[in-house]
Amino acid sequence: MNRPPIDSYLQRLHEHWQAERSGAVADYIPPLALADPSWFGIAVATTEGHCYEIGESRRAFTIQSISKPFTYGLALHDLGFEAVDAKVGVEPTGDAFNSISLDPDSGRPLNPMINAGAITSTSLVGGDSPAAREARILDAYGGFAGRELAVDTDVYESERATGHRNRAIGHMLRGFGILEDDPEIALDLYFRQCSVAVECRDLAMMAATLANGGVNPLSGERALDRGVVDRVLSVMTTCGMYDSAGEWVVDVGMPAKSGVAGGVLAVLPGQLGIAVFSPPLDPHGNSVRGIEVCRQISEDLSLHLLHVARTARSAVRRTYSVADVPSRRRRPEGQCAVLDAVGARGIVHVLHGDLVFAAMESVVHGIVDERDQIDVAIVDLTEVTEMDAAAARMLGSLGVWMAEGGGTLAVVAPPDHDLLGEIPREGLRLFPDLDAATEWCEEELLAAHAGGSEEAARIALAEHRLARNLDAEKLARLEGALEPRPFAAGETIFAAGDPADAIYLLVAGEVTVEIELDGERRRRLATLTPGLAFGELALAEVPARPVSVRGESDGECLVLTVAEFDRLGAVDPALQAALLRNLLVSFSEVIGRMSREVGSLFRGR
Repeated sequence: MNRPPIDSYLQRLHEHWQAERSGAVADYIPPLALADPSWFGIAVATTEGHCYEIGESRRAFTIQSISKPFTYGLALHDLGFEAVDAKVGVEPTGDAFNSISLDPDSGRPLNPMINAGAITSTSLVGGDSPAAREARILDAYGGFAGRELAVDTDVYESERATGHRNRAIGHMLRGFGILEDDPEIALDLYFRQCSVAVECRDLAMMAATLANGGVNPLSGERALDRGVVDRVLSVMTTCGMYDSAGEWVVDVGMPAKSGVAGGVLAVLPGQLGIAVFSPPLDPHGNSVRGIEVCRQISEDLSLHLLHVARTARSAVRRTYSVADVPSRRRRPEGQCAVLDAVGARGIVHVLHGDLVFAAMESVVHGIVDERDQIDVAIVDLTEVTEMDAAAARMLGSLGVWMAEGGGTLAVVAPPDHDLLGEIPREGLRLFPDLDAATEWCEEELLAAHAGGSEEAARIALAEHRLARNLDAEKLARLEGALEPRPFAAGETIFAAGDPADAIYLLVAGEVTVEIELDGERRRRLATLTPGLAFGELALAEVPARPVSVRGESDGECLVLTVAEFDRLGAVDPALQAALLRNLLVSFSEVIGRMSREVGSLFRGR
């Protein structure tokens, strides 16, 4: 089977940008110069905890300047906003990452993303010793990544030996009183934090944790307070990409941070995190492939943060199986038994609100993850108000992927609202309402697991559910009280408002029970097959029919009038009691089914 839709998209993206050869590997830190320019990995992690990756996503490299927002957040958490703001500002500089951009009066670094501000942030992390502060930083990074991280000692030793400009910045900060202790202590910890080894997948999960308000999507543990996350993301937006920050916000539109080892991290709040690893850098010190991949993902998937903020989780109203909530077609007992057994292989996702990439990703991931247990997936868009092009394309790709694996994707889309736009319908089965899609799904499951649902054959009275457990004498007496009533397809058997004076036992063909909504529109309540009865409310002395019943096909009913039912009670009370008992059993089956449906709709899945 081909790759699932999101994996397939990342594969195409990786193949396209693998051919990019511009840029140069950083060489001012000797170990970084050993990187292979062809190394290239992409990882995307969602706030649901789903991670997609391609290429060199598990190759270790050092975090470098991508560490800065995380250490800044840690300092804010430890000391509070006011204390940190007194030492480092939040204004963009438009200068390079290693620029000496200080407030001319206070000597305060203009923001925590340039090296001067980052060294200051590192000095503010809590701990009673350098070792304790390093342990705190590593523990915090690990909380974001979801695993334990460690320093690459070779890179650290090289950074410490060659970091002359950073050492000059540190001593200047000490001269302005921004650093209050020996600058070498802060510098050494800064070199160590930049030398933490990570993988592309780690960075994606760290970004997803920021996107998730500071809670790691996999562990469920809080790595940083939400208020601090908001501040960190704000500074990343305006300052994270240094002298190309403005162009980045316009083109990509996500808070981001890059590192000279070739990493790029981007965050879409409420939805996902993106990480790219590719060592060749542009003149700004950003990964060439990393920038282009993020730009294309943002464009392809409509991820710009200035789009109206929408959360993925609110889009899925409920999820359930066809076994839990079947169609309104009341089927013969044999078919019901089959659908009870295999109905879980038909899954319904009811969506609502605005659909963006992350919302559709959650649905696609669920279907892909359970593909071996699913024959048919139904996606109901009836309550969806808007679906962007990226979500629509993903839905179309999911249909093609399922079809290639022998499954089917059904989409419920209102005919008066073209949610799918120009997306090809290949691989999709479209339906105007959910009940029609559910009934079709049942037919597909019956065809796959029971040889199909043959047209219901005529049954004898003895096979009817209302005649259960009647002996020959009582069956003959009942038959004598019944009046045959043939009907044609489309014929109204009774209409809403007609006198309720009889109960109907269906023995051939099918009928549909409908309710009138507004004088013109009708809604199907049920389609009944032989063995079922309708009009039972007549026995409850309801004066008029609340619904209409029409023939779905040619067929026949056996009619038991209220007068004949009363007569049977007079001559054979046991027969009347048996009929009432069978009616109660049927009502119990209906109530049980409705209870399961209501439970499923509230419970989801």
